[in-house]
Amino acid sequence: MATRNRKAWLVLEDGVAFEGTSFGAEGERIGEVVFNTSMTGYQEILTDPSYQGQIVVMTYPEIGNYGVNPEDVESWRPFVEGFVVKHYNPIPSNFRARQSLGKYLDKNRIPAIEGIDTRALTRHLRDQGAKMGILSTSHGDKRQLLKKLRAAPNLVGRDLVKAVTCKKPYRWREGTWSLNLSDRSDRSDRSDKRGCKVVAYDFGIKRNILRNLVDAGCDVMVVPASMPAAEVLKRNPAGVFLSNGPGDPEPVSYAVETIRRLLGKVPIFGICLGHQLLGLALGGKTYKLKFGHHGGNQPVQDLTTGKVEITAQNHGFAVDTDSLRDKAELTHINLNDRTVEGLRLTGVPAFSVQYHPEASPGPHDAHYLFERFVELMKEGG
Repeated sequence: MATRNRKAWLVLEDGVAFEGTSFGAEGERIGEVVFNTSMTGYQEILTDPSYQGQIVVMTYPEIGNYGVNPEDVESWRPFVEGFVVKHYNPIPSNFRARQSLGKYLDKNRIPAIEGIDTRALTRHLRDQGAKMGILSTSHGDKRQLLKKLRAAPNLVGRDLVKAVTCKKPYRWREGTWSLNLSDRSDRSDRSDKRGCKVVAYDFGIKRNILRNLVDAGCDVMVVPASMPAAEVLKRNPAGVFLSNGPGDPEPVSYAVETIRRLLGKVPIFGICLGHQLLGLALGGKTYKLKFGHHGGNQPVQDLTTGKVEITAQNHGFAVDTDSLRDKAELTHINLNDRTVEGLRLTGVPAFSVQYHPEASPGPHDAHYLFERFVELMKEGG
């Protein structure tokens, strides 16, 4: 069990090191160090499978003050490699809290460090780009930690989807909820068996995506990332959803081939990694961003309406629109760096967005995209 006041160290691949205090599990983890700009939602961030292989730095300075509860999880366990904060509050003050963040991390064997200058770390990652890092509670020798780190593989070229996808298909029934529906029995099955039958590919899917699909009137079946297109088409779905997920999309070649076989046969909606995989299936290219987009405050413009949405995002790769030529229309752009945020295919019933319209945590500006998907399915593509 972790003990506060135990020393911990975070060392980056370029030799920059930070010393702080452990408040999670004891041990050592290696991952790509990225920063998240959300002010709240650390529990959802920890349990987002898209963070497989990454150590997350929270830029908001006070973390842990509302504890952990059983409702605000986005998957069945935390997927981050490590957690970094400025100040950890070990005494939660919230009526929904069931345990402290530190105990939750310890139980799930996630090391965490507090008491470091997260502003300086974030500025370094912003200026120099995301770095591989090692977080250790057991070893204070910077040279030895750096040696271990430099011998480890980075995220590029690795298929991380295999580590987070489900093992077999399952039906999802639960919709979104509020405090007025806090009794789980009241919301355990809000799916519409008469609604649009959707097959959702699990590349690391977040539960709030599934909840929003159910709210939109979908009958949702979640399937493993490796399920062939022919098997999906045998289920006769009204549409196929491509989920978020971790890491580099290019090594997930089996999913790219599957999407190619589905295009034109059934309406498709992709989010985040699903968006990138759709771009690759069209013959496009993806590339790694300098430090990625991680947080709940990214401005995105819908080019079809001119409206600006504030969006939640979590990705380190992007689609190169120039590589798509006339195969897709650019529908959304990021107003911070002009990167691609949305695509609509030409002559094929399929669209995708790079950001997270389910926004957990984050703003709700883009919830309408789930309704758009349902409309596309009802039109028959």
